[in-house]
Amino acid sequence: MSPDELVRVLVAKGVRDARVLDAFRTVPRKSFVPPEEERDAYVDVPVRIPHEQVTTQPSLMALMVEALELRGHERVLEVGTGLGFQTAILATLSREVVSIERFADLAATSRRNLASVGIENAIVIVGDGSLGVPEHAPYDAIVTAAAAPRVPPALVEELSEGGRLVHPLGPGGHEVVIAWRKQDGKLVTERDITLAYFVPMVGAFGAHEDRR
Repeated sequence: MSPDELVRVLVAKGVRDARVLDAFRTVPRKSFVPPEEERDAYVDVPVRIPHEQVTTQPSLMALMVEALELRGHERVLEVGTGLGFQTAILATLSREVVSIERFADLAATSRRNLASVGIENAIVIVGDGSLGVPEHAPYDAIVTAAAAPRVPPALVEELSEGGRLVHPLGPGGHEVVIAWRKQDGKLVTERDITLAYFVPMVGAFGAHEDRR
């Protein structure tokens, strides 16, 4: 498949934001998958990566990014960098991306991948994503690629007033992906985006205590 064919799949799955579709058309996913997975780079499937992790399925990623309603001026926090494809999509759609990844080797790979396609407005930090990255807060938008029973309090604190947050809610393996907006210091649900399957968030406020 080609990027254009993948975009047609995204449209069929309900993605409508032209900027999001253009980002998926122009950011080469093949630069963000392991070499052995390149032939399926533009197929709408997750890809296995180290540490028993998988990337987010492109159509699910597109629906989540679309729900952030990015217009180009935002600072975005991404929790769960993986190999950096969603980071690149977010960087294409916003002013600045701060991405946090708990595995140092994945973070290093994602930095190389981002550099290889000329993404310069994203930084990748190693740490506990459930704590966010307070030194770069506040964020206009936050998106997480791991599930937790509730939104970590640190992410709520780091989200700017009026900002949007997209997060899979559940124990890990059976989630509802929900879009919120911060209003009067609290999260207000805007809509349920879709059902999905995510790995559980690991960390101080994740689904499981960090036992690395």
